[in-house]
Amino acid sequence: MPILPRLVAFDLDDTLAPSKSALDPIMIDLLVKLLGVTEVCVISGGQFGQFQAQIIDNLPEISPEKLARLHLMPTCGTQYYRSDSQGWSQVYAENLSEDQKTRALEAVEQTARDLGFWESDTWGPILEDRGSQITFSALGQAAPIASKIAWDPAGEKKNVLRSAVQALLPDLEVRSGGSTSVDITRQGIDKAYGMKRLAALTGVDLEDMLFVGDRLDENGNDYPVKVLGVECIAVEGWPDTAALLTDLIPRYVAV
Repeated sequence: MPILPRLVAFDLDDTLAPSKSALDPIMIDLLVKLLGVTEVCVISGGQFGQFQAQIIDNLPEISPEKLARLHLMPTCGTQYYRSDSQGWSQVYAENLSEDQKTRALEAVEQTARDLGFWESDTWGPILEDRGSQITFSALGQAAPIASKIAWDPAGEKKNVLRSAVQALLPDLEVRSGGSTSVDITRQGIDKAYGMKRLAALTGVDLEDMLFVGDRLDENGNDYPVKVLGVECIAVEGWPDTAALLTDLIPRYVAV
């Protein structure tokens, strides 16, 4: 990174925190320090409630100026939230129509059953209507990390399911999500779309951004950001991200 980014964007699960878990106090401290020197975005497949539980509820009391630099983009950038005097407000939401939701729910459930991927013993619902995104989570949203890894260690089941459902829904976007999930949104709506909207709304050019994520491989949901041409750094967990920020933040202060 020869030039300091004007905005640093992060995936959430397995980048800022373990899957569906609150940010570690070390990461919270680094995030607050980063907000003191530059714009920060978190863009992930989870819905806003997940952002609330993992990030917002764990932030210490910080100045409105710092909070104004935090950009939250749930459901892979199909929604965008900013902090203001009233709390957290939704700037936009690319919601699916009722017909699109119905077809997406039916297609992913039937395909999962046909492939033998529909589990009866889960941690919460398998299917979620997130407004702008339908999400299939093979073991439920609250499944333990170890169980997720054991269910699909190489991501093969998830990729087979994604391809089969995409064939049934040519007018929608079907993507691999987390370790055991598949996300369905409006066509052309992915993290690249979210980053482009972010650039337009903030005035920060894509070439002045840095993206940090754990799924930058070709089948990962962070990959569209890489294809977009944004500078990307791959990590394998939040300790990698913490090490990156520990090196990056002092560089802003030194300028």
